[in-house]
Amino acid sequence: MVEISASILSVKNEDAIKTLYNLETAGIDYFHIDVMDGKFVEENTSDRMIEYCEYLNSISNLLLDVHLMVDDVKSYINSFLVFEPNIITFHLEAGKNKEEIMEWIKIIKENNTKVGISIKPDTNVKEIYDYLPFIHMVLVMTVEPGKGGQKLLPKTIEKIKKLSEYIQKNNLEVDIEADGGINTENVNLVKEAGANIIVSGTAITASNNFTETVKNLRTK
Repeated sequence: MVEISASILSVKNEDAIKTLYNLETAGIDYFHIDVMDGKFVEENTSDRMIEYCEYLNSISNLLLDVHLMVDDVKSYINSFLVFEPNIITFHLEAGKNKEEIMEWIKIIKENNTKVGISIKPDTNVKEIYDYLPFIHMVLVMTVEPGKGGQKLLPKTIEKIKKLSEYIQKNNLEVDIEADGGINTENVNLVKEAGANIIVSGTAITASNNFTETVKNLRTK
């Protein structure tokens, strides 16, 4: 059965504590923290996500799933390690070379945190293969990173499938997380392709019944 990581990107400040509580009671597995710096992607959510992580550390025991969409990865890793997240994911495209990417992996692991690497829709999935033995998760972006509420790009389904086949063929223990435009109508495409962690934001937060939506995403 898949796990559900609820993106809180669209959660409004004035409703934050109530919405975060309602998401947790709806049965999600993780809070997905979308950290953007205004450089790697246009929007800047850094301060808001730090604020939300502070809320969550005081009101929740749920695991934090931190997704860094930033240029200065090392700096942001250090900023979010203080919240003791379950996993920190950075973008492959933010790395200048393999040495830098391996350094980021090392820093995260040394702080007893799992490591994820994310790839954009146009990045060839083969570019991630060399890192799979050293990480815990690949986050496949099923939309262009940076904005919530986009429609899932069909071409990314084949990428998930190809990655899943490679992981199984090589007996690797790596989760596949899919993020972007996933709702109860298309979630099966993503699951059947091989994703075992589903990121969903507005599909949950804009629904009338968080619990029912989470249940449908998990079991539909």
